[in-house]
Amino acid sequence: MMMGRVLRLLLTAFLLLTATALSAQLTDESRAYYERWVSTADRAEEVIKANRASQAAFEQLRAEVRTYRDTFNRVRGENSDRIKTLEAQIAALGPKPADGETEAEDIARLRIHLNDQLAKLTVPRIISEEAYSRANGLINEIDRIVRSRDTKELLKRGPSPLNPEYWPDAWKDIKQAITALANEVAFNMRSDVVRERLKTNGPGILLLSLVGLVFLARGRRWSERIGDFLRSLGGEGTGVWSFVVSLLRIAIPWIGVMFVVQSVEMMDITGLRGAMLLDQVPYWAAAILYFNWIGRQVYLFNANTGFRYLSQSQVRVMRLCIDMLALTLVLHDLVVLFERLENIPEATRAVTGFPIILMTALLLLRLQRVRSQAQVKGGTVDGGEAARSGAGFSRMVGFLRRALYLLGIASPLLAVVGYNNAAEALVYPAVKTLALVAVLVILQRFLTNVYGWLTRKGDEAGDSLFSVILGFLLAILALPLLALYWGAREAELIEIWSRIMMGFDIGGVVISPSNFLTFALVFAIGYTVTRLLQGGLRNSLLPKTRLDPGGQNAIVAGTGYLGIFLAALLAITMAGFDLSSLAIVAGALSVGIGFGLQTIVSNFVSGIILLIERPISKGDWIDVNGQMGYVRDISVRSTRIETFDRTDVIIPNSDLISGSVTNYTRGNTVGRVIVPVGVAYGTDTRRVETILREIAEAHPMVLANPAPNVVFQGFGADSLDFEIRAILRDVNWVLSVKSDMNHEINRRFLEEGIEIPFAQRDVWLRNPEALTGAPATTTAAATEAEVESSPSTVPATLTEADMNEGTEDDH
Repeated sequence: MMMGRVLRLLLTAFLLLTATALSAQLTDESRAYYERWVSTADRAEEVIKANRASQAAFEQLRAEVRTYRDTFNRVRGENSDRIKTLEAQIAALGPKPADGETEAEDIARLRIHLNDQLAKLTVPRIISEEAYSRANGLINEIDRIVRSRDTKELLKRGPSPLNPEYWPDAWKDIKQAITALANEVAFNMRSDVVRERLKTNGPGILLLSLVGLVFLARGRRWSERIGDFLRSLGGEGTGVWSFVVSLLRIAIPWIGVMFVVQSVEMMDITGLRGAMLLDQVPYWAAAILYFNWIGRQVYLFNANTGFRYLSQSQVRVMRLCIDMLALTLVLHDLVVLFERLENIPEATRAVTGFPIILMTALLLLRLQRVRSQAQVKGGTVDGGEAARSGAGFSRMVGFLRRALYLLGIASPLLAVVGYNNAAEALVYPAVKTLALVAVLVILQRFLTNVYGWLTRKGDEAGDSLFSVILGFLLAILALPLLALYWGAREAELIEIWSRIMMGFDIGGVVISPSNFLTFALVFAIGYTVTRLLQGGLRNSLLPKTRLDPGGQNAIVAGTGYLGIFLAALLAITMAGFDLSSLAIVAGALSVGIGFGLQTIVSNFVSGIILLIERPISKGDWIDVNGQMGYVRDISVRSTRIETFDRTDVIIPNSDLISGSVTNYTRGNTVGRVIVPVGVAYGTDTRRVETILREIAEAHPMVLANPAPNVVFQGFGADSLDFEIRAILRDVNWVLSVKSDMNHEINRRFLEEGIEIPFAQRDVWLRNPEALTGAPATTTAAATEAEVESSPSTVPATLTEADMNEGTEDDH
């Protein structure tokens, strides 16, 4: 233990000496700023060690340290490019000569100059790095102390509000506060200064009061008239203008409240207590109007659905409960203000706060019962709708709502046993959270209606992806408010935001919202420009050239890949990402890519080869592994072929490179057609050859040069076999040409009396007596006689089925 303390002291002394030596190289202004920081840091360490300062003192000290930390964070990131340039210049001079060796005077002088410049830039950076780390540590220690105190205060047990001994003192404290407020107002009213001010500012006070009262009285009617005007612009029936009118119904009265408050402040009759109360009036009015607006939105939603989920009486109960919840929040703020003004004891604080907690819990219980009745009614009226509403985001919101109701209902039990702070920390944030969730749902519905109106989708917009993404974004934006409701300090939220803005270090690459947005924006611009360039090439430039469609497609695809690569490279550079660090990360991932993505990489490389070498092109007629059709698209991973039955076949590019591919239209569409035909034995072969040549030469798709050829293939089992072999202008018409030639062959052979034979077979029965039941010798003799007397050209004619039957009988 003793040795550890000695080591820490030595390390601290070394850091102080190092900082002192480095500060000697700073400017006078920077040195003075650093000395002030050291003084503030030492004072902060002493305060943290004593742990006796108040919460406000700790917050003030934290704000000072945070200011220094932000400055050091900015300085430690400055001159990075210049430092890299100087380091590259020094590296270009080569290593410094060893001891005993001499260096050219010019090079030595340049090396010293560059090292001095590098030191002037790196010293502030080193000091800022050390100061930043120290400030960050101090802020973390202050936050830990404040959180520990807040937790201790939250879990502190005080007097029970149900103890009758505290009630008389609490009532006495309340009467004294009211009396003190009334005395202050009465005293100020009798003051000559106030009377003189009323005479001087009387017209202005009267005008502000009248304007405020008019806004309060006529606000709703004005909002309805504005809504009628807005509906005349279009969009009636979408619910958009009803939402705007509902906002005006709370905005105009609140402006009236502000006018009235301003007129009272100009009177200057309130005194200290009255002034503090008057400062809270705008917030209380906003809370009441805000909750009333939520209740009105509940009414409008149920009215538009024909009160399918809630009846009119249930809606009235819900609106009343919501308005009363706003009143409980106002009363709670009034009790907190009462505690601050009068410095009341804990017993009085518990007694005055408990009725409000109990009323809030009862209102939450009543709201939960109305919600339960609505769910039962929704299930009986429309079970499908109820099932859909219980899925996804709605189910999560429903679970959160029930949990908040339970927290609010449990809070009076905590207050009864003395945990008043914990009870208030549960019930009032629960009310605020419920209101916030309701507002999020209302805003999502409103913005979805606007989207449906603009896109003319109507009610279908509620089931669109836009509605889902919008709900997610609204939930993200509501997180800071929820954190504040549930006890998070504003300083902590600012700290979290600062850390997010600083970014995260991943593999030596710092990713922050700023450089990420820069990357996304630059890449989006580059991607858009690439697509526009591809469209111009595809539609304007390339069709005017002599390139075939396959070549045009290859140029357009290559332009797209190159443009996306350059856009990504430019976006990475503009965002400030270190490419060397990215190269290290890419090298580490290359092994995994090589093994896990081997097939994908192979197809990718094959796609590049196909676009460069172009063994096949878009529109070619190819045959790959028995799949025959036209090439419709060549992408970087696969090739799409449309077969003759109009189905799409996706073939990996690696199969086109490594396998055997037949391309019928590579380079040109000229191809050969072969039409086989057989004639009966005894036919004049020269005559058949002449007829077939005439048929081939007469077809318009057959080229004259080279001339079509007729080949006498040989003597077949049933016929004399011939073939027409001709070169076509377009091989894509090969089936049509073959069909035309067959029709013409049939017609000419009928005219010439040429027979096209079909297959015939002689069948000999070994045991015909089995078929007739006659003696074997007689049947055999009769059979031989019949066979000898039958014509030799056609001994027996049987169909294929008869042959099969005879064979089966034979066996």
